[in-house]
This record gives sequence, structure tokens and C-alpha cells, in this order.
Amino acid sequence: MTDKLPRRTGGDGDGPDETPMERLLREAMTARASLVTADGLRPAAPPKNRVRRLRPVYAVTVPLGLAAAMALGVLTFHGEPVAQDQVPPPPAATLTAAPSPTPEPTGTPSPTASPTAQGAPTSDAEPEVPLADDVPSTNPSTANTAGGTASSYTFRGVKFKVPAGWKAVPASDSQVCVLSPGAPTEPQQGWTAAKCEPYGVLVVAYNSPSELEGGAWPTMADLTAEGGWGHQPNCPIWGRPYFPDNGYSSIGAPVRTKPTVAGKTVDKTQWSVTCKPGDTFTAQLWGMGTDQVFVVANGLKSDYQSGLTAIVNSLDVSGHKSPGLSSAEQAAKDLTITVDGIGAGQKVSNDGTPVTFTVTYRNSGQKTYAQLAPLVYTKEYAGTPPSEVLLMNKGKLERQDGGTWTEAMLSMGGGTDYAMVNSKAWFSLAPGESRKVTYRMALDPVDGPGTMPVAVQLTLPYPATAPLVVLKEQTVPVTVVK
Repeated sequence: MTDKLPRRTGGDGDGPDETPMERLLREAMTARASLVTADGLRPAAPPKNRVRRLRPVYAVTVPLGLAAAMALGVLTFHGEPVAQDQVPPPPAATLTAAPSPTPEPTGTPSPTASPTAQGAPTSDAEPEVPLADDVPSTNPSTANTAGGTASSYTFRGVKFKVPAGWKAVPASDSQVCVLSPGAPTEPQQGWTAAKCEPYGVLVVAYNSPSELEGGAWPTMADLTAEGGWGHQPNCPIWGRPYFPDNGYSSIGAPVRTKPTVAGKTVDKTQWSVTCKPGDTFTAQLWGMGTDQVFVVANGLKSDYQSGLTAIVNSLDVSGHKSPGLSSAEQAAKDLTITVDGIGAGQKVSNDGTPVTFTVTYRNSGQKTYAQLAPLVYTKEYAGTPPSEVLLMNKGKLERQDGGTWTEAMLSMGGGTDYAMVNSKAWFSLAPGESRKVTYRMALDPVDGPGTMPVAVQLTLPYPATAPLVVLKEQTVPVTVVK
């Protein structure tokens, strides 16, 4: 038998030479394979169902012209050689005889693609929305305070600067609350003094002496009082002010200074106060006695101290007419107290041994005080005997009235009975006059060791039908020992 498609011999390899058709197929396949690059490859998709074992199948895309030629007969790549002169050699096969296919576009751009073709968003693409965790947080202590310009605020002739990010809101006829950037943003039914704490700074300016009467707060007398930092019942803890169950207690002694504000020397008192273990706040009070202008900051976050300082330092009271001192403030200015016989840190035994001391009250002003009541008592301290009812120091306190000793209450207890001084002890003080009162105190063994405050006051006679008016106060902390 003879081959229907004779082949040539004498190839350049160790096998038989290829026919023109075989050569054409080989070159077409090579050209097609050259179009496949690493960029056009992608990993196979993971199987979705059970994987079956299949034999590998290799598919080759063949041009249409070659497919037609292959349909004419069976092509073999290796076979028996035939005489070279039986079939004239056809023209050399080239890619022009059968044009190579145009590369189909793929989803993956080529390395030479432009940046736009590499996935730059088009005009109809949706903007990317950041996740909640990707949104940068804002620190309330610095929000609206970095940069910006302070604004000027005028209130009853008093001018001051409101720092950038802060807001001035009237609290009453005589008070303005300057809220810090961290203050609550929910609607408020008026920013009263109570609501101003601890989120703002309270600026107070009195216009008449009548505004200073009847338990007004703050006054110059509060700067010298042990608990003059406030009169509100709430505990101004930042973020959660609350009503304290057991009241307040001071930590250490108040710090009193006389800074210069707007070219004037003013009084400042700072207290450290606790409502219960773990809840401690700082109270600050500035007072301009002649002008009756005050600044209060109770529980304000330390992050806003610079804003508070800026408000105080910018105070301008040149346009404010001073209402003068109230009667209580004038008395606090005129009256003085001197204690002899006990001093700060002096040891007092709890074995019942009496300690005698004197208190001298003096009027250095120009006004006569017709009725004054001397008052001495001890305050609660760490060694106060525990009790389920009233915490009171035990022992005995006596006051010398004329030639006799009159017993007085040693501790405050739960009421105001301690303030009811016998009328025999009342006295008057004319300008330049003084009065000396002698006391003796004996502590009980149940009074534990510690620092016990002894309060010495000069008050108006207490009728038990009106608030107690303290004109002057001084505290002597003594050390109780066994």
C-alpha cells in the first residue's frame, strides 16, 4: 500500500521530516502558545462539589483554515518515508498562509496597561464608605480648642474672653456658665449653677448689697470657710454627678493664694473634696472683694484648666460698679479671731485630762456689732467613735461665763443644737474692742488617735428659726493621742 499523503525524509532531527501540512500546524500552534503569558493565567476556582478523578485533557485552538484542511484526511506526524520526487514541494509555509488569531481581550490587564486601566474608579463608581472603626475619634478635651479665636463676653459690666470651643450661657441674673467643649450637648432647661458643675466655669457678678444677703453664694466669706467651695447637694464628678449619701469630706487643708488678675490682687481658695472612696474632685474659687466678682470651677476636668485660666486672666471689671460688701462680708473683714493654749498639731490626750485654751475676738472695723455669740466645737475625724446613729466625739467641753463653767456640746451631732449659745455668753464689740473667752476640753478614751479639727467661730445669735450666720471662722487641727 502506498500512503495517501507522501512524506519527505531527511529531516534535521533524528526522526523523519515533516510534511508541509504538519509544519503549518506546528507553526500555528507555536504562534498560539506564544500568546499565553504569566499575566493571563489565574488560579483554578476551588471545587464546589465532589471532585471526580478525570484524565487530563489538553485543548488547542486551531484556526478555521487549518480545521478545514484537517477535515480532508487523517493527519499523522510520524510515518513511513516516501519518494521525494513524487509530490512537488509546496511553497514554504508561513504565518501569512493562515493568519494567526487576534488575541482575545482578557479580564486581567497587561503589564503595559495604563494606570487608568488598572482599576481607577470611574465616574459612576460608588465612593468607599469607611467602617465605624475606621473613623478617627475626637478627643473631647481638645475638640474645638485647637486653633480658633476666643470671643469677648460682657456681663453686668464685667468682660472676659470665652475660649474657642467654649460657650457662655446665662445661669441666673447674677451668674453666667461658660461651658467647656466636653459639656453635654443634650437640651438643658437652663444652665443653673448646679448644672454648670462639673462641665463649666461659673462667673458671678453682684450689682447690689441685697443680692449678697440671704445665703447668697459665693461670697468673700466662702473663701475663708472650710466648706466654702459650694452649696449644691450634688457631687460634681465628671460624666456622672450624683447626690452623695454621706455628704462630703475635705482632703487636707484648703490652699489659699492671692494671685494677680487684671492688675488686681484677688483671693483664691482651692479645695480637694471627696464624696466617697474613689470619687474626688477639685474645687476652685476666685473672689474680687471690692468688685464682688467671683469665678467658680468645681469638678472641672483638668484638661480644661488652661481654658479656665484664660477666662480668669481675661477678667476686666473696669465697667462693673461695685455694690459694696454685704453685712456678713463686712463683718468677716472687721472681725478677727486669735486662739491661745492650743495650736495646729498640738497633742491632746484622750485620757480625760482637761486642756484649757482662750479665744480672743476683736473688732478692727468702724461698725459696732451689738450681739455676737462665741462658738467652739470639734468636728468628725478618723478617730471619731463609730456609731449607728450619730458620729460624735466623746468627752466634755466647757465655756467660762463670768465666774462659772457652762457645759457646751463637744460635737455637732446631727442637728444644730451645738450652735445654741446661752445668752449669758453673748457680747457686743465696738470699733477697736476685744473680748476673751476661756474654754476647757477633756477627751474620752474612746476617741481614737488622729487629727481632730477644733472649729472656732463668731456668729450671730442663733434663734433656731433661721439659718446660722457665721461671721468669722478659724480651724485648729490638734493631734489626739492615747
